[in-house]
Amino acid sequence: MNPRRLGFLAIAAPTVVALLAGCGGSSSSQSSGSTATASGGKNAYVVLVTDIGQLNDHGFNQLAYQGLKRAQAKLGIRGDVYQSPSTADYIPNLTLAARKGADLVISVGFDQANSIAKVAKHFPKTHFAIIDVDWNDLPGHPKNVEGLIFREQEVGYLAGYLAGLVEKAHKGSNTIGSVGGEKQPPVDRYIAGYQAGAKAADPTVKLLNAYSQEWVDQAKCKTIALNQIAEGAGIVFQVAGGCGLGVLDAAKEQHVWGIGVDADQSYLGPQVLTSAEKGVDTSVYATIQQVLDGSFKGGTNAVFSLINNGVRLGKISPKVPKADVRKVQQVADQIANGKIANIPTEVP
Repeated sequence: MNPRRLGFLAIAAPTVVALLAGCGGSSSSQSSGSTATASGGKNAYVVLVTDIGQLNDHGFNQLAYQGLKRAQAKLGIRGDVYQSPSTADYIPNLTLAARKGADLVISVGFDQANSIAKVAKHFPKTHFAIIDVDWNDLPGHPKNVEGLIFREQEVGYLAGYLAGLVEKAHKGSNTIGSVGGEKQPPVDRYIAGYQAGAKAADPTVKLLNAYSQEWVDQAKCKTIALNQIAEGAGIVFQVAGGCGLGVLDAAKEQHVWGIGVDADQSYLGPQVLTSAEKGVDTSVYATIQQVLDGSFKGGTNAVFSLINNGVRLGKISPKVPKADVRKVQQVADQIANGKIANIPTEVP
């Protein structure tokens, strides 16, 4: 298979399962037995510390948990999940995981950056990884932490390009919207790519964007989406975790298109045009493998992109003309081979 088409596998061959994908935070846990060993010679033990979105967010935290469960099933590791109802739980959860002798502690989400930097300093022999944070941005640059980062702008561009094509053909108000949870680098990479892709497909498209400052309360995101729809948005893109499910609910209620994020959210209804997927589960599994084979590298980043299936576009609605699907595939190939480069990563 041409590796340049991996990021588009969910469209090109929807019956084929590509790499697993799935999104985040009191300390309830789940575990299983282990026969695998880490480089230290003892049974490998991995702890996942969620963000405040909880495991049933149908996105970021849930995907991370799927990666852990896959490692439990296929690699035989022991795994625990510590959920974080509030940001105040991050440091206690990370500290407890290290004190219990975890071979690897994985933080889910940008908001844990300061917490993991503090805890890692006190447990220099413990491997830590953090999803969505560039290691270079961690305070103190702890050498036992690996950043797991994604080129969300690439899949955002694909989602935006599709949105531009669809909205242009609709011949309505020629407006699309997006709702971010908070103005954070990974959120803005999605949205900046989305806006750039839409402009590439239709330079006249009008762009709306707002932030809910919320990751859980669906009502807040739904209200923002309804306001954008009232302003003419025929497509709304959610980049707000569990809160963003309210965006897709607003799209369903108002009979417009919605675009999911992180996981394939097409199961939520026919209003879902596509989803901008992020292989959070893949990053978790790959990092656990690093610890098992002794190749874990703190003090650096692991980067997941379109070319290595770290980001990808989910199922596209069957209502989209096949000609438009082919155009989006061509754009995916152009991103993968470098013909489309320097996709924006910041939202003004």
